[in-house]
Amino acid sequence: MRLANGIIIDKEKTFGVLKFSALRREVHIQNEDGTVSEEIKERTYDLKCKEQGRMIQVSIPATVPLKEFDYNAKVEIINPVADTVATATFQGADVDWYIKADDIILKIKELPTHKSTTNMQSQNKK
Repeated sequence: MRLANGIIIDKEKTFGVLKFSALRREVHIQNEDGTVSEEIKERTYDLKCKEQGRMIQVSIPATVPLKEFDYNAKVEIINPVADTVATATFQGADVDWYIKADDIILKIKELPTHKSTTNMQSQNKK
């Protein structure tokens, strides 16, 4: 494993149930002269995380359309990777963790299997 490529995450064990909260921020690309352009580089969303017991922030590329899910809608993150950024200090360094993903999608509701089995059995009896 190469940490330079980020840490691949087991979604179920790490996050459990994720619920959509809101768009947190949009990161804009800087022009060559240092001014901020109108072009968006990435968007960061707040998600409620059951396993972590708190809100987490997940960034996805701006090439993915803006996500406007209902509050508390169950979502899934696609290909999440945890990474770090270090900032040198007089005492050493401060390290911040962040999570990037390819996309955030609505979680597909799973249908109970016992109902479909019951329906199949009743149809076979006819």
